[in-house]
Amino acid sequence: MASANSRRAAALIRTRARANREQGRVRRAVITAARRVRTGPRSLATHIIATGAPLDVVAGAADALRTQARKAGIRGRAARIRRTLRGHARRVVTVYRYTAEQVAQIVANYKPRKAEYKAIRAALAAA
Repeated sequence: MASANSRRAAALIRTRARANREQGRVRRAVITAARRVRTGPRSLATHIIATGAPLDVVAGAADALRTQARKAGIRGRAARIRRTLRGHARRVVTVYRYTAEQVAQIVANYKPRKAEYKAIRAALAAA
């Protein structure tokens, strides 16, 4: 009888250990993803979203920053992705990722007129 209880106890310990290892893997993955977003190159839209800007103005602000980047001669790191168009044709598209320092240079030249874009500029300059 004691051996059945000890087997049950060992199985319980194994199950708990397995669950703890899984939780640790998930926690490390979240921490790694957050660090990558903070430190690695990202698209201009992602930088803007990280400031907490409303999603309806992100595309317009990103276009304006992209124009300023082109004027300043700042090129982000090129990456190739496969973009789906209306659920069809996963086309290879070249996109550009910008570091926080590059975004700071772009924002220095950016003089928006709209109030929402001015708030985004201030948040990007502070970041």
